[in-house]
Amino acid sequence: MGRAFVYVIVGGGVAAGYAAHEFVKRGVSQGELCIISEEPVAPYERPALSKGYLLPEAPARLPSFHCCVGTNEERLAPKWYKEHGIELILGTRVKSADVRRKTLLTATGETISYKYLIVATGARALKLEEFGVNGSDAANVCYLRDLADADRLVSVMQSCTGGNAVVIGGGYIGMECAASLVINKLNVTMVFPEAHCMARLFTPKIASYYEEFYQSKGVKFIKGTVLASFDFNADGKVTAVNLRDGSKLPADMVVIGIGIRPNTSLFEGQLTMEKGGIKVNGKMQSSNSSVYAIGDVAAFPVKVVGETRRLEHVDSARKSARHAVAAIKEPEKSGEFDYLPFFYSRVFTLSWQFYGDNAGEVVHFGDFSGNTFGAYWIHKGQLVGSFLEGGTKEQYEAIAQATRLKPKVEDLAELERQGVEFALSVSEKAPSPRPTEVGGGSGMILEKPLYAWHAAAGVIVAASVAAFAYWYGRRRRRW
Repeated sequence: MGRAFVYVIVGGGVAAGYAAHEFVKRGVSQGELCIISEEPVAPYERPALSKGYLLPEAPARLPSFHCCVGTNEERLAPKWYKEHGIELILGTRVKSADVRRKTLLTATGETISYKYLIVATGARALKLEEFGVNGSDAANVCYLRDLADADRLVSVMQSCTGGNAVVIGGGYIGMECAASLVINKLNVTMVFPEAHCMARLFTPKIASYYEEFYQSKGVKFIKGTVLASFDFNADGKVTAVNLRDGSKLPADMVVIGIGIRPNTSLFEGQLTMEKGGIKVNGKMQSSNSSVYAIGDVAAFPVKVVGETRRLEHVDSARKSARHAVAAIKEPEKSGEFDYLPFFYSRVFTLSWQFYGDNAGEVVHFGDFSGNTFGAYWIHKGQLVGSFLEGGTKEQYEAIAQATRLKPKVEDLAELERQGVEFALSVSEKAPSPRPTEVGGGSGMILEKPLYAWHAAAGVIVAASVAAFAYWYGRRRRRW
């Protein structure tokens, strides 16, 4: 038994939703497109899970954050897919793939054939057991990757108010979950092996600012060591976290954020792999011309840095999805994917954006004792990366534009003195960037603020639609 489609998307995350939206915009007939997803719900904006979903009051809940509200576009609820003749096969795992025969076999035994396949399988959270530590199945140990994880985290968090939460990992998930745990009135300790938080991106000076801010909110940091084991009670719940340095931390709940691994197993031995993902060209096309890969699972040529990379971020997922569909539907009109790496976060009253590459010599600027500061990275005499905390819309757009242009920099002291004015000056002299190329361009919407008092600074929420408008309102604020 089987079904045939022209286009099949395997995976149901952010990239899948944006790919479906792009197919409809470019024209797709009833019954031509199918999405197969292990999750039981239509594609949604995953960033909400570590932000609005964890709010103690008026939390974000589906259907409010289905794709594509993250870019201030229409919300693709299940009804939307039905209206456009798109088949949603939800709660279904793909058991195997045969790219030569252009078929997928689901766990239910159904064969799905395609003309074009888009791999949007994303990545999975790394488990403790992969590092020799047992305890992932304990009732109060939480990960955060999908909706089921978020529901579990909310349940455990609500049962532990006033208790002790230990966050393992100092990256994106660790930092954003720690902020959410604080507002839910838990005592938070973060543990990670690096010398400072967000070590893959932040400089020590930048990290110090955020660590001090978190400490002012009550968060404790234990750095330079890792989780060794747990203590359990008779019910199998974790009661304490044992660290390799000999420390023991009381724990009513534990959140694990130690990285992800791309879901490539279906295609290993069939498609060329690189950087842990599926290698694609500038069209997002794999070594098999009928198979495309997008989002976290795709390793694509990043022209601005001159190498192939995997970028684990929602902005890359959205834009790579759109580019892949354009390449499939209008190959003669679509150029090479020319993406400027973009990362951001917004927690407490803080909001930062980063563009480009953090390679070369770093030049910090601004007031690190205040609210607005940043950094530039200079490699071989050119600007290759920019970071800004507390900027305006104009300033964020300027650092994005300047980073893409890669202007020459000869005097680092003068660059430090000018600070963000350097980027503003460069961007004023240049033509506007193509909106699809710059991650934080004017068409992009930032996540809504994590806390109500932050929202009050710039967002008026209509009471009748509080949960939706608070997080994904139609006002054009940056994601």
